[in-house]
Amino acid sequence: MTGSILGLILAGGLGRRMGGVDKPLLTLGGVPILARIADRLGPQCPSGLALSANGDPGRFSEVFAGTILPDPLPDRPGPLAGVLAGLEHAAALAGVTHVLSVPGDTPFLPDDLAARLAAALGPAPVALASSGGREHYTVALWPVGLRGDLRAWLEAGERRVGAFIARHGAAVADWPAEPVDPFMNLNGPEDFSSASHIIQAQPSS
Repeated sequence: MTGSILGLILAGGLGRRMGGVDKPLLTLGGVPILARIADRLGPQCPSGLALSANGDPGRFSEVFAGTILPDPLPDRPGPLAGVLAGLEHAAALAGVTHVLSVPGDTPFLPDDLAARLAAALGPAPVALASSGGREHYTVALWPVGLRGDLRAWLEAGERRVGAFIARHGAAVADWPAEPVDPFMNLNGPEDFSSASHIIQAQPSS
């Protein structure tokens, strides 16, 4: 691929399984999850980072210094709305051709994520990550040129990330899931506990 990448952290969910809290602001080893993600993703994205989040953006100000993007459509239509926000924002930035999206609860992202997804791109417009053969639809490299079709898709009432990816096709780059899954999501308290143990065992992570 040619052009630059904007990193996009998806934090627009409601965090119901964690009691409705902002999961990216929870701490692991004394460090907010959002800061861990930004530290790993930032060096891989020459055009900087943006955060997809709804509500008062001020609650992220002590942890995140980049642009905060609310959903561009009403009624919280899911992570694709965050991707759309990132694509439309990136379209206004000089030289940015792709957006790399990651969930806001993935503290163990690999350092070669952007490079491997960019290398995987071929005829398919999208490249997505997998670990141990399991695909992660929201860990993906999206071309800015898809923003028009994505907006039309959402405005038609569609929300499924996998269905939108299947509509266009995607290349896949796979990482090992052991000893630590680099795309581990902290969906609930049990996942948070597991991640805390990983951080304790690997204090430099």
